[in-house]
Amino acid sequence: MASEGRDRWTLSGVRLRRDSQGEERWNWLFVPGGPGLGSESVRGLARAADVPGTVWLVDLPGDGSNRGVPQVPNRMYDLWPGVLAEAVEAFDDVIVVGHSTGGMFLLSVPELEGKVAGLCLVSSAPHAGWRQTFGEWAETHPIHGLDEVAAAYARSPSDESLRRLTLAAAEWNFAPAGLAAGRSVLEDLPYCQDAVAWADAHFDDVYRARWTPRSGEPATLIVSGAEDHVVDQSLWKDDAAFDHPRVLRRTIEGGGHFPWIENPDAVRSAFAELTALVDGHR
Repeated sequence: MASEGRDRWTLSGVRLRRDSQGEERWNWLFVPGGPGLGSESVRGLARAADVPGTVWLVDLPGDGSNRGVPQVPNRMYDLWPGVLAEAVEAFDDVIVVGHSTGGMFLLSVPELEGKVAGLCLVSSAPHAGWRQTFGEWAETHPIHGLDEVAAAYARSPSDESLRRLTLAAAEWNFAPAGLAAGRSVLEDLPYCQDAVAWADAHFDDVYRARWTPRSGEPATLIVSGAEDHVVDQSLWKDDAAFDHPRVLRRTIEGGGHFPWIENPDAVRSAFAELTALVDGHR
């Protein structure tokens, strides 16, 4: 594995940024949603979670700002999302955390089964059925001026027009109490339109989990905001593979699609439950 300061790259260009380090043995890998937002979007989640061990922020090759460096190969999107297996195999005692599409990426890589001690799915889903539900909800909850920004993005998709579109749609991602803080987070992210285009063409509409914690392994936390209208959380109830004593379901009161923005304390408590389950204390 190549390294540069606090950053490491796998052979295929996955970047792992060490965000914090503790004495405990666990390696926590945080995978961002989007795609295209970069792992900076889950730094706040990692800090709210306050987990024991070492925290790594994960960028697939070509996502976020993980571009234009020698460690990232050509035709980088051909490797998505299976290259996440390289990130997991780089460490022992791994717990993976995926936000939104990041969680879907994790569940679409069957090579991860049996290789992780814990799994956390934040505001995520077991299949692409969430897209229709969100589309119907969005039609009944329009945002003033969003149509014009979306049309401009469609005419000329770019990193900058993706940024403008994401900021214009911020009301859908955050509860009112977290909107200002949420906008501030979104404003400072790197945006990558190429990653969005790949997901639109190859992943979003056809996604379905390819592995599940069928026997309660790994220990799993499914957590979401009570006010998350983006990804329909009722979809988990239809999959018996996620109905097990070692699969925790937690709802964050007042939380939106990024629930750590509105209620970091409740997010921390949910992660503490997962940690106890992984440690065998529950």
